[in-house]
Amino acid sequence: MTTHPWETPPQGQAAVAVERIGQSLPKIATERCTMRGPYMEDFDVFADLVMSDRGRYVSGPLTREGAWDDFIQLTASWILRGAGLWTVEHQYDKRVLGFVLLGHETGDPEPELGFLFTEEAEGEGYAFETASRARNNAWNALSYDSLVSYIDPDNARAIALAKRLGAVKEDGMHDGCEIWRHPRPEYDYD
Repeated sequence: MTTHPWETPPQGQAAVAVERIGQSLPKIATERCTMRGPYMEDFDVFADLVMSDRGRYVSGPLTREGAWDDFIQLTASWILRGAGLWTVEHQYDKRVLGFVLLGHETGDPEPELGFLFTEEAEGEGYAFETASRARNNAWNALSYDSLVSYIDPDNARAIALAKRLGAVKEDGMHDGCEIWRHPRPEYDYD
């Protein structure tokens, strides 16, 4: 559903370069999912999420242009910070289930573990399965000193996931969001 010229997938050598870059990003396989770098084809799912009522928990709902700006910022984070937005796809049918983020966005005092899934993927355990792997990647591969999730206080599903991941709510707020701290485990080799 490309609607703007900048959403058109690259052609020729640009497409080859995109594939090479995409293949160089870390992939994480879970029991049922693959976490991989995002491609243009994933943008429609991302846009649908952040433009819908579900987007109210991530500074939205956004316009399609605002969704694009978010998507390219979170994707560019891989090049600039060594971590960013993963597209979560089902291992068997390759459908996009949602997105998991290790990011440090403008204005955030600390790196964040974020998660945004389609309504169809909710309640299936995909978010826990992939967010826990992203969290472990932050601790083990990236050697993060700290990791938080900034969660809208009305987002009960995200709060429940943060608790399930072992995060602890801190006093105070950041940009209207609760701060859920992910304690660094002594040993976590998953």
